[in-house]
Amino acid sequence: MDNVLIVVDDLEVAKAFFAEIGMELEVETTVEGPWVDQTVGLEGVRADIAMMRTPDGHGRVELSRFHTPPAVRAEPENAPSNALGIRRIMFAVDDLDDAVARLRGHGAELVGEIARYEDVYRLCFVRGPEGIIVGLAEELG
Repeated sequence: MDNVLIVVDDLEVAKAFFAEIGMELEVETTVEGPWVDQTVGLEGVRADIAMMRTPDGHGRVELSRFHTPPAVRAEPENAPSNALGIRRIMFAVDDLDDAVARLRGHGAELVGEIARYEDVYRLCFVRGPEGIIVGLAEELG
């Protein structure tokens, strides 16, 4: 997988949120024109894109803010973890408590609780901007 697309209303807030997980802004641009319309199946697309790269350089999160046509909400912003569709993306972190504290500074809230999976991981889900659910996992050992 090269990247995951997340549509947002506030690109700056979303970039800051993912930067707290350790992602780096790789490129930021505006896309529009027939090739974009043909690719996404919409007409008159104009969108700002920020490509955020994982620290290991192997994955990306593409944050897009649509100017035209305007973005639409397909489900409630606080949809539960078992709603159909892509529900979360997960990141490995070195210090789960620190990551959660930093993300709370950007408005994130725990979806449930921090849990321990055997002697392998501590993990949790947090809800960030636009209702995005992000999983965080700290490897134990």
